[in-house]
Amino acid sequence: MAFDVARIRGLFPALGDGWIHFDGAAGMLVPEQVASAVSTAMRAPVSGPGGAFPASQRAESIVSAARRAVADLVGGDPAGVVLGASASVLIQRLVDVLSERWTIGDEVVVSRLDEQANLAPWRRAAKRVGAVVRWGEIDIETCELPAWQYENLVSARTKVVTVTLASGSVGTRPDVPTIIEFAKRVGALVVVDATYAAPFVPLDLQALGADIMVLSAQAWGGPAVGALAFRDPELLERLPSVSLEAAARGAARLELGPHAHPLLAGLVASVDYLSGLDDAAIGSRREKLVTSLGSAKSYHAGLLAQLSTELRSLRHVMVIGDAMRRIPSLAFTVAGKKAPEVAEYLASQGLCAFADDGTGGVFASLGVGEVGGAVRIGLAHYSNVFEINQLVRVLEELR
Repeated sequence: MAFDVARIRGLFPALGDGWIHFDGAAGMLVPEQVASAVSTAMRAPVSGPGGAFPASQRAESIVSAARRAVADLVGGDPAGVVLGASASVLIQRLVDVLSERWTIGDEVVVSRLDEQANLAPWRRAAKRVGAVVRWGEIDIETCELPAWQYENLVSARTKVVTVTLASGSVGTRPDVPTIIEFAKRVGALVVVDATYAAPFVPLDLQALGADIMVLSAQAWGGPAVGALAFRDPELLERLPSVSLEAAARGAARLELGPHAHPLLAGLVASVDYLSGLDDAAIGSRREKLVTSLGSAKSYHAGLLAQLSTELRSLRHVMVIGDAMRRIPSLAFTVAGKKAPEVAEYLASQGLCAFADDGTGGVFASLGVGEVGGAVRIGLAHYSNVFEINQLVRVLEELR
């Protein structure tokens, strides 16, 4: 395997801004090939689908290519790929159509590890119809989400179990296959949010067994596009349609309004970028994705281990959680400092990182708000050892 971070850094013009970017959890920077694909598509004549002329056929070709690209990324069927403006928009749309069939006393299972984008829509829908929200709790010491608890969380009234494949806040990768096994025992639909896992872990929707996987291209440096990947495309035909077209079939039933074709062209380019992270990868795009993301996983595991070890060596810094399986994201607090102060100091030294006040999401469950919040560090494909050392050096000086 050959994950050449120096070569990968050369693909990102924005790295020339002089900043060190630890803001990857909010979305990676955009590689040049993605930006070029978007701009090229915007210069070409693209019309609405359904016409016999080239501009219309080009639109259909772009949409079809985008579905195939997402299917290759997750190991799924292009017919089961729903495209939309963002993962958040698509989650809300999915919740709306599913909750139409809920009644008072039905249940939906969510987790404290998930981000608000995969919590708020389910909670609002449950409140609207009188359904019950049940929570998967996290271990406050390790930030693990114990899978065994789901055996008692699900019941015959459970309609949906939704869980993240990885936390963008603390990096935890829960035992999702076991959670899915418990959900399937009661016939519940399983929705897995792969937003934060997709840039770092090879995905296999069929092997995982989830019914629906949620993706956001921005997470890996793609354009502002989201996708839902259905393991069984036939499920789309059994859901209420939201399309403006009465004759809409398949994935189009959950797609509203015209597609942003230049952004979909960028989506295809971004999946191609992922497939080339390991320049020794060969075979089909799917095969190259598995190899490249496997290489990325190994590289970032080493980088995260070094970052975690060095931060824990600083007596005034506390790293939050210590899960066994992680993506390269973590959070920490600094003794005597509120998170916004720390983030502002890092910015003054040329480092990008986000502060979280600890009043919502996973940090609220951990009680982090009581100590002034936490600073979130999200590594990216272009992160390297030099940047890790710079962060540690700056934090050493912050006492």
